[in-house]
Amino acid sequence: MPQRQNWFEGWRLLAVLTLCLIALSLWIASMRQFEVEGVRMVIRFTARSSLTLFCLAFSATALARLWPNAWTRWQQRNRRYLGLSFAASHAIHAMAIVIFARMDPAGFAEATSAASYIFGGIGYAFIIAMSATSFDRTAALLGPRAWRALHLTGGYYLWLQFMVSFGKRVPAMPLYAAFLIPPLAVMALRLIAMAAHPRGRTIAAG
Repeated sequence: MPQRQNWFEGWRLLAVLTLCLIALSLWIASMRQFEVEGVRMVIRFTARSSLTLFCLAFSATALARLWPNAWTRWQQRNRRYLGLSFAASHAIHAMAIVIFARMDPAGFAEATSAASYIFGGIGYAFIIAMSATSFDRTAALLGPRAWRALHLTGGYYLWLQFMVSFGKRVPAMPLYAAFLIPPLAVMALRLIAMAAHPRGRTIAAG
C-alpha cells in the first residue's frame, strides 16, 4: 500500500469517521429523547451512511483507473479504511436494530420478515469476514485468490442487498429512488473500468 500522503488517512480516517458516526447517532436518538422513534431514526441514518461508505470503498479502484487524480488516488489508498468505516457504520446499524427490537417487539416484528433475517444475516456474515481479512496478516493467511473471491463475492452481494433494501421502499416512498443512484453509478463505473482495462477484470472490493 502506498505511503500516507496526509493526516486524514489510514487508521486516523477510520477513527474519525467512526467517532463521528457514534456522535451523530447519539445526537439523532437524543432528538426523540432516546425513545423508539429516535432509535428508528438512527437505523435510517446508519443505513444511509453505510451506503455512502460502501460506495466510496466499492468504487475506489474503478475511479482510480478511469480518472487518476488526487482525490481518486486518496480514495484508492484508503479503500480498506473506508470499507472498515462502512463496517463500523453497519455495526451501529445492527445495535440500533437490536435496541429497537427490545423497545418495541411488536413494531420490530411488523418491520421484519424471515427473509430479512436470512439475507441480512448473510450480509453481516460477509461484512464480518471481509473486515477480519482487511488486515495484512489475515489477508496473507487467507491467500490472494481466496481473499479476492471473498471480497468480490461479498462486495457484489452487499451491493445487491442495498439495491433491494432501498428499492423495496420506492413504491411507498418514491423519493427513496434517489438512494438507488449511487449504487447504480458505482456498478456502471466498475463495468466501464473492466471494459477499459481487460487485464483488471477482477476489481476487488475497491
